[in-house]
Amino acid sequence: MIKYNPKSWLALIFHLTKSDTLSILWKELIFIFIFTMGIAFFEIHFFSDAVVLEKLFSVYSILGFVLSLLLVFRTNTAYDRWWEGRKSWGALVNDSRNFAIKLTAMELSPEDNHFFGRHIGNFALCIKEHLREGTNYDLLDITPEEHIFLEKLDHIPSGIVELMYKRLNDLKKAGTLSEEDLLRLDRNLNGFLDCVGVCERIKNTPIPYSYSMFFKKFIFSYVVTLPFAFVVNFGYWSSIIATFIFYVLVSIEILAEEIEDPFGTDDNDLPTDEMAERIQGIVKTILDKP
Repeated sequence: MIKYNPKSWLALIFHLTKSDTLSILWKELIFIFIFTMGIAFFEIHFFSDAVVLEKLFSVYSILGFVLSLLLVFRTNTAYDRWWEGRKSWGALVNDSRNFAIKLTAMELSPEDNHFFGRHIGNFALCIKEHLREGTNYDLLDITPEEHIFLEKLDHIPSGIVELMYKRLNDLKKAGTLSEEDLLRLDRNLNGFLDCVGVCERIKNTPIPYSYSMFFKKFIFSYVVTLPFAFVVNFGYWSSIIATFIFYVLVSIEILAEEIEDPFGTDDNDLPTDEMAERIQGIVKTILDKP
């Protein structure tokens, strides 16, 4: 995720990144410009029925309003998914901190504190990779026995929570923790799994295919046929207008596609790497005190 100063207008306007839509669409923009110039040449020299073209211009004004409503819905839907993912990771940070503080207050042994500290951090790293290409065991701080246990499971985040539940049950049997202590800790461990569930729902439920295809076809058809309506009023200048409209509409669609799955490594995705490291640092500070 790119960090920036929203008040630096000029710096933002002239700053280009690999995810900037201008660098992605430049070939298509050139095509639309040349195509529109061809349409303008044809209309100016071979078709000059101004009445028909004026009516066509009115129709495209109405279609532009309809398209703007679709754009609002599209961007709001994508941003809702991005923001829900951010809230879920924020809840994970809070649950990790609260869980660690509660464990500290229960005065467990340094070995037990270190165990939970390892696996709270492991969970944050695990879910980050789980939402991308799958769990990377090299990032996890686990023993050989724990590695063997986790490899047998299909859902590694749940396996890490299971390891913590087993340790809590062992401490209860030993009389170190009471039933009331377990109930307090259980709320935060359930929050860990709730976070995974929300993120998996966002990742595994994309925008419906038919809706996505309709929106793309609508934009393409609107922009490609736009010159027929604009040439009567703007002549060859319609090529610049059509190219700019294409850039705006398609850019919004590209940005919506990028943020609707916010757990990857794109510039506009959530900073899950930083948040996982933050959780590790918080837990280590709380539980691994000298």
